[in-house]
Parts: sequence; structure tokens; C-alpha cells
Amino acid sequence: MTIYDFKVKDLQGNEQTLEAYKNKVLLIVNTATKCGLVSQLGDFEDLYQTYGDEDFAVLAFPCNQFLKQEPLKGQNIENFCQFNYDTTFTIFDKIKVNGDHAHPLYKYLKDQTGGRSIKWNYTKFLINKNGEVVHRYAPVTKPKKLTEDIEALLQEVKSTSV
Repeated sequence: MTIYDFKVKDLQGNEQTLEAYKNKVLLIVNTATKCGLVSQLGDFEDLYQTYGDEDFAVLAFPCNQFLKQEPLKGQNIENFCQFNYDTTFTIFDKIKVNGDHAHPLYKYLKDQTGGRSIKWNYTKFLINKNGEVVHRYAPVTKPKKLTEDIEALLQEVKSTSV
């Protein structure tokens, strides 16, 4: 099983598989617009602008499970992110990341990284080109600190596609 086996909903409620991101390095993160770490959205956009042409994508999953810090819904989430942080990366529909109703994708991400629950907004997962989870980062880890890991995975993509 890989992340490509999971279905998610876009902000309009349309279901899609993550297979559209096959052969890309992915950064998956649970976000919240009212969280003190929200400025990371700008850093994610910087990463996306730097590496997006090299088969890299950021996938954001808004979550309201931590002090109800994601009060917005649907398109309002994307509007906030675009207006305040000039985001162009993909933002999906709001999900739960912990508990009985956690999205299957997040159950998988947690299982692949030791089974620990998500402690806060902006927990990050780095996925290789094969859809495998290779790193989990704490919410306070600044996105720019992921640069070396992203570049290493992108080099793997380049070296295996030659």
C-alpha cells in the first residue's frame, strides 16, 4: 500500500485519488488558518515555487481538531491562504487526523511513522516518488529545514528516471 491508494476530497467536495501525484516527492501537512504556526504556509509556498518544476508538490489538509483553529470551510480556506500567503499549492477539504474518525490517509501516515498521534497543526510528512513515507517532522520544524531532505529525494527521482 502507498499513499496513491487513498481518496481525498478537494475543497469543492469532489473525491479524487492521490494517484495524480505519482512519481512526485510530496510534503503532506495538516494546516489551520488560526494557528500560531500559520506563517509556515508562506514557507510551504516558497518550497513549492523552488521545487515544483522538479516533481515536488505540497498537499495541505486543513484540520479543526486542535483548539478549533480551522473555523473556515471549503473555498474560504483557500481564499485565506491565497490572500495572506500567496499560496498556489493544493489545499484539500478539511479532515480529522486523530481519533476514530481520522481520515484513512492520516491513519496510514501515522502507522508508517511509529503510530503516534498527531500532536498539533503543521505536522509534516515527506513522501518519496514511490508513495512511501520517509520522514515525519514536528509542527515547529520550519519548512526550510526540510530542504536537504527534499533535494535528496528529488535527486533519487532524477537518478532513477535516467
